[in-house]
Amino acid sequence: MIGKNGRLIDVVIVGAGHGGAQCAIAIRQNGFAGSVAMVGREPEPPYERPPLSKEYLAREKSFERLYIRPPGFWAEKAIELLLGTDVTAVDPAAMQITLSDGSRLTYGVLIWATGGDPRRLTCPGAELGGVHYVRTRADCDQLMGEIDNGARNIVVIGGGYIGLEAAAVLTKLGCKVTLLEALPRVLARVAGEELSTFYEAEHRGRGVDLRTGVAVAGLEGRHRVTGVKLADGTVVPADAVIAGIGIVPAVGPLIAAGAAGGDGVLVDDYCRTSLADIYAIGDCAAFACSYAGGSAMRVESVQNASDMATCVAKAICGDGQPYRALPWFWSDQYDLRLQTAGITRGHTEAIMRGDPATRSFSIVYLKDGTVIALDCVNMVKDYVQGRKLVEAGLSPARAQLADATLPLKSLQ
Repeated sequence: MIGKNGRLIDVVIVGAGHGGAQCAIAIRQNGFAGSVAMVGREPEPPYERPPLSKEYLAREKSFERLYIRPPGFWAEKAIELLLGTDVTAVDPAAMQITLSDGSRLTYGVLIWATGGDPRRLTCPGAELGGVHYVRTRADCDQLMGEIDNGARNIVVIGGGYIGLEAAAVLTKLGCKVTLLEALPRVLARVAGEELSTFYEAEHRGRGVDLRTGVAVAGLEGRHRVTGVKLADGTVVPADAVIAGIGIVPAVGPLIAAGAAGGDGVLVDDYCRTSLADIYAIGDCAAFACSYAGGSAMRVESVQNASDMATCVAKAICGDGQPYRALPWFWSDQYDLRLQTAGITRGHTEAIMRGDPATRSFSIVYLKDGTVIALDCVNMVKDYVQGRKLVEAGLSPARAQLADATLPLKSLQ
């Protein structure tokens, strides 16, 4: 039984999300026969997180349909799950981790796949009841319970993907939604102005009271939140509040153990940290992304977590290859499927393909004439074909990129 002090496990994976689960799966697929254990903070076996703010919150998918693998899969593959526990300390010299119950595990290889914790509100009233962070099943279940009990005025703080997806679902559920974004536009950190303008119009057209450039001064209420006070003194009534203001990488024990990093733990081309025999993958890992000019960054996506996991699994099994996967993302809001390939950071030009009024279009991002990313709204062909332009670093003529009748594959 895992948990006895010092028991040796050949590969210990900390984190039971997409990255941790995929790493365990890939290790077995690549023929590793040693012992494997996965430590997870939540009580549930590994499950998909993106649907939490989409189909699960909308009651369109039961939780059982979110499992990454059926619960019995892990035992069948001799992957031991230690759930409902956390890692509080790492001792790289002794090659041990300490769990939240005080027990220790000795590892041969340690893979850190903890993702991140929701960034918490720090304003007055942030600890009131009715304030939610959509990151886990428990978070969503609590919010859904409050809606079932009559919560109808919902204030969403943060205009990133999580906030917009939650606003879309809550609107469909009949809630009155107010979305507050401190920056001048939604999706400001991940997309160009054209896409922001489109999504702002879509949400307002569906009845969302979307306000940009507004600062939250505090939350009002005695025991439960009743309103959100803005910097200008305005109070927005609220039966519940959802904060979607980013995540904080869950890397405290690794940094305390001496791993290089800050906003995440730094890893090399093979996902190795600066500590011997310790890897890091997914949202918590900062790496030199070749699709962002080689600058160290974290990529918060299921794709990145899964591809890094496969990279580490191959390295452990003797087939080490540098991590070079193209980042991609998606977001479902109403009947809109947004698919993104590449990193828009640092783009110098954005070219529109198609007409946003048709609700089917793409935006091609260039840096010094080279295609670095695409945002595709209900345009699967552009997404599939445009990925190859990004991967190859091509520089097609701008007039050709703007011609929506011209398949992107013809520009390769």
